[in-house]
Amino acid sequence: MKRYKPGEKFVVMDRDQSRAFDRWAINTLGIAGVVLMENAGRSCAELVLEKLPGKAGAKVCIFCGTGNNGGDGFVVARHLRNSQRPIEVVVVICGQRDKISGDAKANMDILERMGQSIEILDINSPEIGGRVRSLAADANLIVDGIFGTGLKGEVSKPYQRLIEQIGKLDKKILAIDIPSGLDCDTGKPLGIALCAKWTVTFAAVKKGFLAKEAADYTGEIFIASIGAEPID
Repeated sequence: MKRYKPGEKFVVMDRDQSRAFDRWAINTLGIAGVVLMENAGRSCAELVLEKLPGKAGAKVCIFCGTGNNGGDGFVVARHLRNSQRPIEVVVVICGQRDKISGDAKANMDILERMGQSIEILDINSPEIGGRVRSLAADANLIVDGIFGTGLKGEVSKPYQRLIEQIGKLDKKILAIDIPSGLDCDTGKPLGIALCAKWTVTFAAVKKGFLAKEAADYTGEIFIASIGAEPID
């Protein structure tokens, strides 16, 4: 995993290029999507472990969307549970559980078979603020796995409220691939975006990260391999 430093040479991809890279890795190289997800989530878990304070017990709250970004979050949770450190892991699905499918569902199912309980957050609830605060109470770190690079158009009102409430927690956030709500290509919030302390992005720096204002949302950027490297 490499830390992004402006001015140094890094491969940069926009939204469409990122999707094409994933398709190339799966269809041409033959790397299964679940393997790409495993590599992505493991890299994020490694940085979480590095950033957690001390060696004593810690708590990490992982907010997962219903797509592949949430699937990465399930992998993060599994690796944190499997670590040698005593870590309390809270996993929260933000949305309808039955929308989770494919590789993301496979990792969710594994996590539950390990004995991890999974909370469901009703994003339409008028009590969402209190629910978010309760789930993340005493957490040392928040993992953002709600939206990925494929997000287009303004974030819907229920998710805007969710992102706002997570931001109000005033806790350190590690974003998976991109802070939720940030546009991959422009680096501007799509109505609202989480402000992360760290962002672990995959394979390449995203085009929007080069925008000056994006740094307020991404924090420190780390580039992690997913098992295939882009051709420069």
